[in-house]
Amino acid sequence: MKQSIVLVVCLFALVQARPDVSHLVKSTPEPHVPANPYVFSYQAGRAPGHVDRQHTEVSDGSGVIRGAFSYVDPKNQVRTVQYVADENGFHPQLSHQLEDSAAVKAAKRKHFETYNRIAQEHASQTPGQVAHAAAPHASAAVAYATKKHLSAFERIAAEHAAIGAQQEAQRLALAAQSPHGEVEDGQYHP
Repeated sequence: MKQSIVLVVCLFALVQARPDVSHLVKSTPEPHVPANPYVFSYQAGRAPGHVDRQHTEVSDGSGVIRGAFSYVDPKNQVRTVQYVADENGFHPQLSHQLEDSAAVKAAKRKHFETYNRIAQEHASQTPGQVAHAAAPHASAAVAYATKKHLSAFERIAAEHAAIGAQQEAQRLALAAQSPHGEVEDGQYHP
C-alpha cells in the first residue's frame, strides 16, 4: 500500500514539474522556395514520320501555366486547344466550333419537343394538381397484385388480432388465479 502511494505521488510530481522545452521548439519560417519554371513540348504520331498530335506547355513558376495541344480528329481535321491554367481554373480556347452530329441534333430536337409539351400541359394546371389524364392507370397485372397484397394483409391482420385476443385471455386467466386477484397491466410498479 505504501509503495502504491509513493508511486502515485512520484507520478503526480513528474506531471506537475513539466520541463521547459520551449528552447527546443522553434518556429522556423517556411523556407522560400524559388520559382520553378518549366517548359516542355512533344510531338507524336501513329506512324513513323507522321505527326498527328503535339503538346507544348510553359510555366513561369508563379502558378500560371500556358499551353496548347493539337490533334487530328476522326474527320482528319487538325484541332488545336490553347489554354491557361491559373488560380481561377482551367481556361481553354478552341480553334474550331464544335458541331453536333445528326444524331445529337435529333436527340436535342426530341428533348425540346417533349420538354415544351410537358411544360404546356403543366401550365394549364394549378400548382399541386395532377392532370387526371396524365395520372397512371393500373394494368390488369398491377390490379391483381394489389388485390392479392391487400387480401394477404387483411388475413395477417386478422391472425394478429386473434393472437392478441388469445394472449389477453391467458393474462386474465392467470390474473384470476392470482392470490391477490389483481389484474396486472404488464408495467413495473415499485
